[in-house]
Amino acid sequence: MPANSTPALRRALAVAAALPLLALAACGYGSQSDDSSANQKVAAGAEKIDGLDSVKIGYFGNLTHATALVGNQKGFFQKELGATKAQYATFNAGPSEIEALNAGSIDIGWIGPSPSINGYTQSKGKSLKIIGGSASGGVKLVVDPDKIKTLKDVKGKKIATPQLGNTQDVAFLNWIADQGWKADAQSGKGDVTVVRSDNKVTPDAFKSGSIDGAWVPEPTASKLVAEGGKVLLDESSLWPDGKFVITNIIVSQKFLKEHPKAVEAVLKASVETNKWIKANPDQAKAAANKQLETDSGKALPADVLDPAWKSIQVTDDPLAATLNTEAEHAVKAGLLAKPDLDGIYDLTILNKVLKAEGESPVSAAGLGTS
Repeated sequence: MPANSTPALRRALAVAAALPLLALAACGYGSQSDDSSANQKVAAGAEKIDGLDSVKIGYFGNLTHATALVGNQKGFFQKELGATKAQYATFNAGPSEIEALNAGSIDIGWIGPSPSINGYTQSKGKSLKIIGGSASGGVKLVVDPDKIKTLKDVKGKKIATPQLGNTQDVAFLNWIADQGWKADAQSGKGDVTVVRSDNKVTPDAFKSGSIDGAWVPEPTASKLVAEGGKVLLDESSLWPDGKFVITNIIVSQKFLKEHPKAVEAVLKASVETNKWIKANPDQAKAAANKQLETDSGKALPADVLDPAWKSIQVTDDPLAATLNTEAEHAVKAGLLAKPDLDGIYDLTILNKVLKAEGESPVSAAGLGTS
């Protein structure tokens, strides 16, 4: 951890990491996704990339990780990797995926901005690089309409976020501060009570009335709406052009240095997947849901899937300027010492892929190689 880390940061990171690390001790780094389906078959005559037997890819079972879900389900990653096997692991929280990346249990991962920032700063810039974007949007404040009718009514209520210091937690704490209200970042107590609740249990907590609302990503937001909740605020409305990074692609620096061709293959597959999603939104939605079912054993019902899918935009652009703003929000909330994010991006390979596809290059906003 950096020498200039504050006690608040250390406590936040410890709490944020504790539960995922307990899970890791019990079952290893993440859950293995089923990659034995026909869409993972290696084409005849295909060759291994960089001499690798496999490339290990991590992602969350969230629709905000649509690129990874669809790319897995439709075989885009396997196609580009040739005879090098695409292996998958799914995660429930950022800290556990960062641990897996650091341990070499995965090579490349789809992950949110806050754990990307934390992983980079804790390692003093040595553990990872952000090599591409994946998604924007898909985060909403959903409330009980009987208890909360306007934004002002949020004061005095209990609002859930997924985890202390996670991307949505930071965004909600920043929004509270912008209203002129106060809330202690560590305890969650204040003018609004911030309740840290795993996305898996938040719908039940909402249904029971133990929370009055939640600032959460999809599909949790739409699950709350299906339970009678109302969308009071879409986080996209708070950002210029309605865009902000919700999912990045990261890689271990060791793997990037040693296997650039494999990284290029995965990024090419990501770009192809995003292009296919945009051209085939209904088929893509079905493919993402099928992969969610494969990974978790349960597909999303239409009343959750349809509105959730509409609120997410896949993108190759990492929206680097918004990552820097999100880091500033974490500093403002007292959850992060001012970080040095210089060099967190390496978009060289992505821009090579985009150029070959006839697309415009994307920017690192002064935070890396563009």
